[in-house]
Amino acid sequence: MTAGLRVLAVDDVPPALQELCRLLRAAPEVAEVTAAGDALTALKTLQSDQFDVVFLDISMPGLDGLELASLLAKLAEPPVIVFVTAHEQHALRAYDIGAVDYLLKPVRAERLSAALERVVRMIATAAEEVAEPAPPPPESMVALPVETAGRTRYVRRSEVQFVEAHGDYVRLHTRSGVHVVRIPISRLQEHWEGAGFARVHRSFLVSLSSVRELRSDSTGALIAHTEAGDVPVSRRHARDLRERLLDNARRAELARPARRS
Repeated sequence: MTAGLRVLAVDDVPPALQELCRLLRAAPEVAEVTAAGDALTALKTLQSDQFDVVFLDISMPGLDGLELASLLAKLAEPPVIVFVTAHEQHALRAYDIGAVDYLLKPVRAERLSAALERVVRMIATAAEEVAEPAPPPPESMVALPVETAGRTRYVRRSEVQFVEAHGDYVRLHTRSGVHVVRIPISRLQEHWEGAGFARVHRSFLVSLSSVRELRSDSTGALIAHTEAGDVPVSRRHARDLRERLLDNARRAELARPARRS
């Protein structure tokens, strides 16, 4: 982060506000500091200008810091909140609201530095998430790029017999092998469920046309057998899978050309 933080400091006690502003202006992470002597002034300032982070006192007359933070959390682009207070008992509620840190008065420079580091990391992480490209439309998901040893190959959806989740990655099981792609299985489900894939387990999607049979394993659990391997079917998905397989078989039969007598 090269530009530095734009900070709003809020406290109804002038000496405390002045000291907080002094410490913030001395911090290398901070580019600009604006002061507000009460919550209403802070709210008006935030409505007319944009800040990266608000250092906020809790005990203030009228609208207190916790109430102000709850209002700020509803903004389209809320600032990061750091509470600065003389009272320890509000910490749990402060973190519930979403505060990134909770500083006790008198604020020490090293403790403030640690809080600013947290703020910078949080803003950087949010920026990376925004910068990520939007997921491609369904029609562009008919093939997925697979990076291996500096090479890229494309696995077609029609090749995939089932999909296995591994955190933010999935393993695409095909007749030719297994291919790892970075995409959550829930997102892949959104794009592939309408193209003949069914969610049969928390960690598995299966191509309906690839299922050769359903059978029970030694424990009585249902298994969908494909040429690329066996896929576990959870009880909650078993009935839906059977119905979809039957419907798929009917559609395939109706699509076959009629035999000439």
